[in-house]
Amino acid sequence: MRDSAATDISTRLLDWYDRHARDLPWRIPPHSGARPDPYRIWLSEVMLQQTTVAAVKDYFHRFTTRWPDVQALAAADDADVMAEWAGLGYYARARNLLKCARVVAGQGGFPDTREGLQALPGIGPYTSAAIAAIAFDHPETVVDGNVERVMARLFDEHTPLPAAKPRLTALAAGLTPARRAGDYAQAVMDLGATVCTPRSPACGICPLMGDCAARVAGTAAMLPQKSRKASIPVRLGIAYVGRRVDGAWLMERRPDHGLLGGMLGWPGSTWAEMPPIPAAPVAADWTPLGGEVRHTFTHFHLRLTLEVAHLPMNTQGLFVPAQDFTPTALPTVMRKAHALAAPYFTDI
Repeated sequence: MRDSAATDISTRLLDWYDRHARDLPWRIPPHSGARPDPYRIWLSEVMLQQTTVAAVKDYFHRFTTRWPDVQALAAADDADVMAEWAGLGYYARARNLLKCARVVAGQGGFPDTREGLQALPGIGPYTSAAIAAIAFDHPETVVDGNVERVMARLFDEHTPLPAAKPRLTALAAGLTPARRAGDYAQAVMDLGATVCTPRSPACGICPLMGDCAARVAGTAAMLPQKSRKASIPVRLGIAYVGRRVDGAWLMERRPDHGLLGGMLGWPGSTWAEMPPIPAAPVAADWTPLGGEVRHTFTHFHLRLTLEVAHLPMNTQGLFVPAQDFTPTALPTVMRKAHALAAPYFTDI
């Protein structure tokens, strides 16, 4: 049984949320009487992994306009979905999105339990808890970076992340109410996103300021503590940007598994810490292009040099006609390479 202090905290936070909830395209406002659509909650949660709300909004609108329900997404062409996803990064999420949509459509809808949701492709412990709480109002504990920060400050917890995760999850679970669990989960996340921010938290307007141990101790701004990250290595590579005389672009589709899996991009070398060995995809007069493309992935920085060439009509390979080529459908690193190389082909 929850103690009275925990009940008081969750009640005040829900009262605050009723007045200050963020207006998000996948969210049902508190006390609207409507039930959240599990499809929209699932889609938003997958998109929001490792990504900001601001970055996701336009993608969410395009996806739900083009594929308004899980059945429509399940029937979509893989390449169309991957192209719409381009720029959001972490492309395994898009592949799992399709796998999950097809499983859900095949079984007639989303399961309503955390266990059932977590059995679906691409849904882990956090996402299953978020969908179960927000879409189905089950009293599951939802813990993202915002929630970790709120809990660390509320209880003045100084154990560095990621070691503190189990402790912060337990603290969050102790505050999760049996009723309005979905609204409560969103309330804590909103509090972290708008008031209990990483820098300069607005403690003076926080509904939990009287309960916050870190505010009393004067340690709020330094929490949560984080373990020092190892330095990120740099990998090098070559990208070959070739255009045929009719304007078509030479491209390759990357393997389904691995980085940028299933996405169209420029042919190129492997990405490694040693300088790459040039290996052009087709015979042509390849010319090194000045400058380089720089891009950061989760675990490494990438530096790509470019080679460009005008290709004759009889060149063999995967070509995308000029009228079908859309740079925005490329992953961000490939889009950067196109932007750098495009001036070379202004005569086509």
